[in-house]
Amino acid sequence: MNNSGNQEVIYGQPSFRLQSDCVELAVTEAGGHLAPVRFFRDSPRPVEPYYISPWQTEGGVFEEPVLRMLRGDFFCCPFGAGSVWRGERHFTHGETAHASWSLADRRALPGAELLELTMETRVRPATVTKRIALRHGENVVYTQHEIAGGRGPISLGHHATLAPPPKGRLRISTSALRFGQVSPRSALATAGAEYYALAANRRFQRLERVPTLWKDEPWADASVFPAREGFVDILALVVRPTRGEPAWTCAVAADAGYCWFSLRDPALLPVTLLWMENRGRHGAPWSGRNVCIGLEDICGYFALGLKASVGNNPWRAAGIPTTVALSPRRPTRVNYIQGAFRIPRGFDRVRAVDFEEDAARFIADSGQTVRVPLRPSFVAADAPAIEALGA
Repeated sequence: MNNSGNQEVIYGQPSFRLQSDCVELAVTEAGGHLAPVRFFRDSPRPVEPYYISPWQTEGGVFEEPVLRMLRGDFFCCPFGAGSVWRGERHFTHGETAHASWSLADRRALPGAELLELTMETRVRPATVTKRIALRHGENVVYTQHEIAGGRGPISLGHHATLAPPPKGRLRISTSALRFGQVSPRSALATAGAEYYALAANRRFQRLERVPTLWKDEPWADASVFPAREGFVDILALVVRPTRGEPAWTCAVAADAGYCWFSLRDPALLPVTLLWMENRGRHGAPWSGRNVCIGLEDICGYFALGLKASVGNNPWRAAGIPTTVALSPRRPTRVNYIQGAFRIPRGFDRVRAVDFEEDAARFIADSGQTVRVPLRPSFVAADAPAIEALGA
């Protein structure tokens, strides 16, 4: 990949490219989907963790436009299923996930590379700016979405979707939980076309022990993926508030030798939604062939859409934010970090993350620790402009 030229068709979609000495990535013009991404790009074993749906060059008409380019990570505004609220008709995951982004800027900063895309939304009029920065020497993607001019409550979030590793399985862990809960599913199920294994709307305290629909096997370990072939399930992990530190989500691919991670501000994005797709959807274009996991850091009520997130849902009643208030007087910024690091043999599952000014230390259940260079302060609400990453 290189930074020259505006676009290139990648897996069926015109895309913008960006690269540093460690990372190369592509972002689709339609929907701004981030994939493919190659960490450790010049090494003998680059890491490419993101999923790309198999129908990219098949054509066809999609009921939900976000499916056309479905891949990697993308910004959802509003997050969740399509819904109508006060005359606004939103498709699933909003215009930011399917409408066209325009190239505004691409330039080299001191020690970093920056890509800037913009969009004028129509359903909820606003200017949305997507900024992606890569710092040389880091296997990290810094993303900022700025919403200016909008008004009213909105659900939003990131929709990182990972592929299974080349061998073995992913082991998922997150910041400490307030609770977990399986999706109610009422707005998501398609009769006869989807199959579920987990017990709808049930709460749990550990991802390793989630209630199922089965009497003979009442509990499932949802911390490993792929699992439960033939089923699709969605569950939410509501994290505990932190003392000014980022919340984290990790997926360890022990047999493949890497860990993917995300960092965010838990006051803004208090929930990680797990979409576990293991050949459980049989309607078009899924056709029972998709194996991927969404690790989606959000502010919303499950994936039930804007109407459910704005309404009197149980989380809101418990003081858990399910919308963000947009104001024409001040822009709303969502800063997010994603990355990957190599792991030593025996590094099994991330148990904790300690933060330094210029790094994060990922600590495994086995006691092993990996220090990853990055700027954790970027996710804070009062973080400097993204250009400061080049300082």
